[in-house]
Amino acid sequence: MSLKDQLDLQRLPRHIAVIMDGNGRWAKERGQDRLYGHHEGVESVRNVVEACAELGVGYLTLYAFSTENWDRPMYEVNGIMELLVNTIRKEVATLSKNNIRLHVIGDMDMLPGNARQEMEEAMSITEENTGLNLVMALSYSARWEIVRAAQNIAKDTRDGKLRPEDVTPEVWEKYLCTAKIPDPELMIRTSGECRISNFLLYQLAYAELYFTNTRWPDFRKENLYEAILNFQTRERRFGKTSDQIQQNEEIVS
Repeated sequence: MSLKDQLDLQRLPRHIAVIMDGNGRWAKERGQDRLYGHHEGVESVRNVVEACAELGVGYLTLYAFSTENWDRPMYEVNGIMELLVNTIRKEVATLSKNNIRLHVIGDMDMLPGNARQEMEEAMSITEENTGLNLVMALSYSARWEIVRAAQNIAKDTRDGKLRPEDVTPEVWEKYLCTAKIPDPELMIRTSGECRISNFLLYQLAYAELYFTNTRWPDFRKENLYEAILNFQTRERRFGKTSDQIQQNEEIVS
């Protein structure tokens, strides 16, 4: 029996974020070049996207390439960019067929022209889709995003569009890349590393964190179901006590 059968479909996380870690190590363990791991990781992306769409998850954010990743060896960066272009070109029709809408967060100006063009075309083609929202974090880092938001708020304050006292958490969030996207409820990181690595630092404030030793190229639907099952065992208190949560649930029921 699949772990899927054990899921409470009424208590799915609305937004799942994933740090897809371990491609390079997975490849080296098999005596292959790091790029081989990135290529094999594409199948995991397909698998997890399909699973989220089937379950009815609203948002899936994949940390595909950070601003720090630009410092990797040039051959690897070029290989990842080429893989990105080819994958999007091949998959956009499938995204549309499955009613999946593509979004991108990050500094797209840093992407090569052909990669940026492919992403923009794919977003345009899928913008009317109403199913799963697939968010690709490309050339993204949370510190870059937070500094960018602060700069734009400062400009609007200088130009008289905002007063300092107008800057509430709700206003701040409008200046983030994720302005129209709900915060993740579950964050998954593969490959055994237990850190957030500059990913959605503001948005993950109350997310449940799940770490697995499974390398990303080996991550499949059953691994996702296991993470969601773990999520469903947790009590999400948001600073309140267990008694308060229980009382609220009794009032709602």
